[in-house]
Amino acid sequence: MVKTPSILPDLSFESLEKGYVAGVDEVGRGPFAGPVVAAAIVLNPPNIPLGIQDSKKLSKTKREELYTLILASSHVGIGETSVEEIDELNILQASLLAMRRAVAALPCPADVALVDGNRDPGLGISTRLIVKGDSRSLSIAAASIVAKVTRDRKMCALAEEFPHYGWEKNAGYGTAEHRKGLRDFGVTPQHRRSFAPIRALLACD
Repeated sequence: MVKTPSILPDLSFESLEKGYVAGVDEVGRGPFAGPVVAAAIVLNPPNIPLGIQDSKKLSKTKREELYTLILASSHVGIGETSVEEIDELNILQASLLAMRRAVAALPCPADVALVDGNRDPGLGISTRLIVKGDSRSLSIAAASIVAKVTRDRKMCALAEEFPHYGWEKNAGYGTAEHRKGLRDFGVTPQHRRSFAPIRALLACD
């Protein structure tokens, strides 16, 4: 059986727009702990690193390598929302806020944003929503890599402060190790109290 080659993201969507076009993506909606992180990337076509694709399809080593190359060759803005903001706003609104902060953090104002998903973050500029954008748009894929590596590094740093939950490996997702840590050591200030599993634990205390 012949294996069909995977289709990589390209600049098709970017080529339809004028001016500075930023790809925007976020990571961290599902974890029990830690912030949501978003990135906005304006690629520089003569110097786009090879191998950019959806961060979920890349090894950790390749993500780290591309992260460094993207930061060196592109305009990058990073935004995040804290656990407290997630609990106050809800996870969807906190994710959209992180995207707005990422676009606002760009060193050059973007004229157009290509946003992964089907929810308009309210960026105040022309916005194209692209479902599965991280596998279709090169700049969104680049944003997915930068957001993912940034958040993973933050979770590794938090794991040193809270060592019983395996965040350096699970990035705050509800793995068996993380759940065991919650049972044995309880809820930390970095846990999202609005999420049902954490809320249930707190109700039992």
